[in-house]
Amino acid sequence: MSADIAAGVSPAAALFHSLADETRLRIVRRLARGEVRVVDLTAELGLAQSTVSKHLACLRDCDLVDYRAEGRQSFYSLTRPELIDLLTSAEHLLAATGHAVTLCPRHGAGAPEPGREPVS
Repeated sequence: MSADIAAGVSPAAALFHSLADETRLRIVRRLARGEVRVVDLTAELGLAQSTVSKHLACLRDCDLVDYRAEGRQSFYSLTRPELIDLLTSAEHLLAATGHAVTLCPRHGAGAPEPGREPVS
């Protein structure tokens, strides 16, 4: 791989890694509809506050999400609305491939966790 290609792949890989978690995708999808408090996300997603906060922190570290304080409450929102365009494109790609990625033995349902080999 050339240095130019490698330089471009690393940030892209980091972006897709930040979106590789289903919970983070659910949070991004919810934020696409408008800003929301952590307490509302926990209720809507059925997750613990600590779980939602952990995923929001990851998305904030990537500058994909930010918050504004209002009194004692924090309202989270997307910083990059074009992220929704990216996810929409991914949905189109999945539809075009017949959702082959979800059946992929390396990355789809039933795939081993990263760093773990499948048991024969």
